[in-house]
Amino acid sequence: MMNNVSVVSMFTLSGLSGTAHYRVTLFILTLLCYCVIWLVNVTIIVTIIVDKNLHEPMYIFLCNLCINGLYGTAGFYPKFLSDLLSPSHVISYSGCLLQGFVLHSSVCADFSILLLMAYDRYVAICQPLIYHSVMTKGKIGMFVFFAWLVPHYLVLVGTITTAITKICGSHIPKIYCINYLVNRLACTPPLASVIVPAFNYTVCLLHVAFIFWSYMYVIRNCLHSGENRSKFMQTCLPHLLCLNTFVISMLFDLMYVRFGTSTIPQGVKNFMAIEFLIVPPILNPLIYGLKLTQIRNRIVQVFFKEVLTCDQ
Repeated sequence: MMNNVSVVSMFTLSGLSGTAHYRVTLFILTLLCYCVIWLVNVTIIVTIIVDKNLHEPMYIFLCNLCINGLYGTAGFYPKFLSDLLSPSHVISYSGCLLQGFVLHSSVCADFSILLLMAYDRYVAICQPLIYHSVMTKGKIGMFVFFAWLVPHYLVLVGTITTAITKICGSHIPKIYCINYLVNRLACTPPLASVIVPAFNYTVCLLHVAFIFWSYMYVIRNCLHSGENRSKFMQTCLPHLLCLNTFVISMLFDLMYVRFGTSTIPQGVKNFMAIEFLIVPPILNPLIYGLKLTQIRNRIVQVFFKEVLTCDQ
């Protein structure tokens, strides 16, 4: 017997309602922001790849963090820029699932890579004698492989669960798609749509807990050693700044998804929804580029070399 449910092929994104009068300005600012994201992240990525002196665990993990930043923002900005120039803000069902997959997997991969960076600093400062035996090229490759594989596998399971759910609505009160909002449109949400996201959230929280646990040991170790304090300020402080920036940005989005109400202005809701797609992708490479001496010196060296070449 067929269920009396219409097949939903398109979703309507209502987050841009009321922006008609300043849509061009918003488009220019968004495009500028996306260009800056590409500029700062590609600069760090290319610098690390080209300079063999930077082929160390910390810089390799940083390179992957910047790549993931480009991957995650690619799931949002092109579609958002297109919507700003379009009178209708819709997205196909498959496009919605794809966008949700990219955004979710990017966030999870960020936690995994930040976890690797924290573990690297823990071993380097708390167990320096075994650092080179732990952080071998083979193990680094394995760490990076699983840092990408596990988040994408977990999110893929959640996306498949969403894809097989019968949908009874087509209105998404946001400027992009995520699985949680699609599941809220389900006719009868299956138990898996609750269990899978809860499991994924738990994995992310465990990542954060391990990161802070490792830094508790790092800080305790640094209290008794001037050399370790110098290492901490040089390499760990940027990582902690990036971690705090990312966690705070994600909390803004989580607050909007879970507790957003009609009393909050739409502009504030949109900012809360996209802060993790603006602040971390720009600040992460800037913080590391300015704080890590080797990267900063290399970028300055290349920049001045190009300037001198142009002058000649």
